[in-house]
Amino acid sequence: MEMILKRDTNDLAAYLIDSDIIDYHDQNVKEMAEKLKSRYGQGIALAKGTFEFVRDEIAHSIDVGGKNVTCTASEVLTYREGFCYAKSHLMAALLRYNGFPTGFCYQRLLLDDETAPYLILHGLNAVYLKDLDRWIRLDARGNNANVNAQFSTESEILAFPVRTVVGEADIPVIFHEPDAKVIAKLQSHHSVEALLADLPKKLAVE
Repeated sequence: MEMILKRDTNDLAAYLIDSDIIDYHDQNVKEMAEKLKSRYGQGIALAKGTFEFVRDEIAHSIDVGGKNVTCTASEVLTYREGFCYAKSHLMAALLRYNGFPTGFCYQRLLLDDETAPYLILHGLNAVYLKDLDRWIRLDARGNNANVNAQFSTESEILAFPVRTVVGEADIPVIFHEPDAKVIAKLQSHHSVEALLADLPKKLAVE
């Protein structure tokens, strides 16, 4: 059964806002968004191209032994790395600049730790496609041997299918801005190792 997503506001314009975190006013972010628009045109092709750029060209910090904890869209683009949350900030900025209402979604996933398995938040995006008149979730975390997320308008192909039998869950809300607790974690840790040891577990609204 397909999950029903609900928005945290009926104001569609809220999903297009430029902010300190989703900072598409930054010159480098604007130039990249324009470059993607020049390459892919408009509509679904542009949304897909933007997703694949963030998924494939921006590394997940864990996968590459990254050194920088990024948070704002411009930081992610500058350092070309970030955790899932940060990568979702960049994708939102690029898509919003080009007119796609874009929000933030979260999942509760099991972090497989041999001594103390516990649930952590995983960040991804939802984008409104005018051509289809509906929202779809996209996960630009970055693929590897165990992850194969794809752009799909038919059925979701996310990085981590939720396993309810072990307590994992989708949070069926499209937030118009990144979660405040997630932002606080990204901004309070200055090494990938420190953040990995203190990943977000709850949303600010909880």
